Amino acid sequence: MSNVVRAALVQATWTGDKETMIKAHEEYARQAADAGAQVICFQELFYGPYFAQVQDTAYYAYAESVPGPTTERFQALAAELGMVMVLPMYEEEQPGVLYNTAAVVDADGSYLGKYRKQHIPQVTGFWEKFYFRPGNLGYPVFDTAVGKVGVYICYDRHFPEGWRALGLAGAQIVFNPSATSRGLSNYLWQVEQPAAAVANEYFVGAINRVGIEDLGDDDFYGTSYFVDPEAKMVGDVASSHDAELLVRDLDMDLLRTVRDRWAFYRDRRPDTYDDLTTP
Repeated sequence: MSNVVRAALVQATWTGDKETMIKAHEEYARQAADAGAQVICFQELFYGPYFAQVQDTAYYAYAESVPGPTTERFQALAAELGMVMVLPMYEEEQPGVLYNTAAVVDADGSYLGKYRKQHIPQVTGFWEKFYFRPGNLGYPVFDTAVGKVGVYICYDRHFPEGWRALGLAGAQIVFNPSATSRGLSNYLWQVEQPAAAVANEYFVGAINRVGIEDLGDDDFYGTSYFVDPEAKMVGDVASSHDAELLVRDLDMDLLRTVRDRWAFYRDRRPDTYDDLTTP
């Protein structure tokens, strides 16, 4: 009998306020559960706009403690639905100490921990250093009801080291919630996550926002997808213009097949990589 995990991604359009975004994602989670999904991941900063298109301290108000009110709200929902949840949020550790974070909740509603985005861009339309400190919790992998789950957030995906760290820690599925805009990174979106899935021999769930938000002219192009460790898309890629719930079956037995075929972890040469970590 094959070992299949039914997994879900949500690409959403901005509704205009935090509470309606949260309610919309609660409904997406219920729809995913009705479709048999066992794990779900939302997009980067899921309950807000992608405010890093501008630099304005007013958007600090979207930050909250993690765990905190939103985490606890979805912990209750996760327990009700029996679903693992990855919740990308704006975290306030204390006033003035803010992170781009994803909380991970198990299928029984227990809070497993969080990942803080490590690589923070500061380029036109992505003024993230204004809002976030770099992550300081390493590259955790969470032991969930569906297996070992890792998280890498948006700009992180351009850096292969974190992908590998998650693989070395045993990740079987890595989610990459993102906010990336049309015309800037389309060519990267199509190759980076499949390449990471192949190089590190796990599944990747790539999630992108969709639509034009009212803070700038960035057009988030959706096209969320799951990709397997052979670089094959698992089912169709999501819409480039519309909100969508994506539910796909991931054949976890493929991980052993690929690792038996390609012994990348055996053949690594960490003794030769010292220069890679020299500033």
